[in-house]
Amino acid sequence: MRRKVGSQLNKDAFVDKVLEAESTLYHVSKSILIHDEDCEDAVQGAILKAYNNLGTLKKEQYFKTWLVRILINECYSLKRKEHPEVCYEEYFEYAKADDEKDYSELYLAIQKLPERIRITIVLYYVEGYSVEEIKGILKIPSGTVKSRLSKGRKLLKVKLENMEATYG
Repeated sequence: MRRKVGSQLNKDAFVDKVLEAESTLYHVSKSILIHDEDCEDAVQGAILKAYNNLGTLKKEQYFKTWLVRILINECYSLKRKEHPEVCYEEYFEYAKADDEKDYSELYLAIQKLPERIRITIVLYYVEGYSVEEIKGILKIPSGTVKSRLSKGRKLLKVKLENMEATYG
């Protein structure tokens, strides 16, 4: 019989742990989804699913990793539901609004990485997860994590050099 560890995590502790993970949740969702509204929906959905499934959390010390995994699944679920047809005018409104935001060159370069590499880079460099933790979150071998990090660094170098040459 599975012991319900989640029952030991009360409502206040759950809220505290979610608040501690808030910036991580945003960074991870933003590395998968484009629009802030979608990120907010994914984070809210992940928090709700985590709360409803708290009894499945085996060890409280892995709460943040468990929540990030739920969030990643929620983000991919939202992406699958997106409609491929976007109104032409609506697309340019989003593009114009995004252009007006003040993003750093590094942020823009990261956003241009392929999704699998981008999420790995964000988890490792922005959120500080270890290779072993990323392996568990993304459910991929540690060698794959390392190769994605290596490829990501090379791609970022090229993208940042190109940006510097273009805007320099």
